[in-house]
Amino acid sequence: MSEHALDVGLADFSQRVLEESKHRPVVVDFWAPWCGPCKQLKPILEKLAAEYDGKFLLAKINSDENQELAARYGVRGIPSVKAFVDGEPVDEFSGALPEGEVRAFLDRLVPGPTDELRRQAADARLAGDAPGALQLLADASRIDPAHLGVRLDAAEIMLDLNEAEEARRLIGSVPDDADPRVPALKARLQFTGVVGEDEAALRSRVAANENDLEARLRLANLLVAAGQYEAGMDQLLEIVRRDRGFEDDIGRKTLLSVFNLLGGDELVSRYRRLLASALN
Repeated sequence: MSEHALDVGLADFSQRVLEESKHRPVVVDFWAPWCGPCKQLKPILEKLAAEYDGKFLLAKINSDENQELAARYGVRGIPSVKAFVDGEPVDEFSGALPEGEVRAFLDRLVPGPTDELRRQAADARLAGDAPGALQLLADASRIDPAHLGVRLDAAEIMLDLNEAEEARRLIGSVPDDADPRVPALKARLQFTGVVGEDEAALRSRVAANENDLEARLRLANLLVAAGQYEAGMDQLLEIVRRDRGFEDDIGRKTLLSVFNLLGGDELVSRYRRLLASALN
């Protein structure tokens, strides 16, 4: 038996399956000793676990002895195979499939060369090696030129480097609904390139004339770009309150961009309520 295949029960399910699946896919085979199709599928899975040499872990669960686990994951017939990634079931099949179909199932789970290069690029980025990360992503793009994730990974690094035009080119080639990162990246792009503004001068303009909405807008963009989100959103709310028509409702539209940038945290919820109040 392969070192990448093991028997699992309720006592070690959390460690062997849920925790392990945060590092590599775990394929769970629910079987029983009396099940004829299970005896056909089990050696195929064990053979492939050995062949894939650690790219996934095969966890074999006797459903008769672990009825609680079988019920928890909706096992109604066996063999039942469920794949876990990051602690959650992501794919499954039932019955004894031929080896070719099982292999196709595994190939959807196991990272390919492009995914491995993306992982290495992410590590390089975290280590502060932006040029190295971009080179790895360029290598990944040569393997799979149409891979949208590679383009977005590169766009994130370009935004880190304040390379707005290249980031815009990369993001522009990805449909808005293709990846949940797209709205946030477009929002980041909007605030890239404003760090050269003079914050003190803008604050002086606003203090001298509270209706200088151009100064408020530029100050808001500068504050958001610097990570001072609440202060920036306060300026944008003030624009909304003072003149909805200013630059085609730019105060509200920019606030929505900040919401996309920050995601769904409590700060966004609070400012959504403030915006709704300002619009009434």
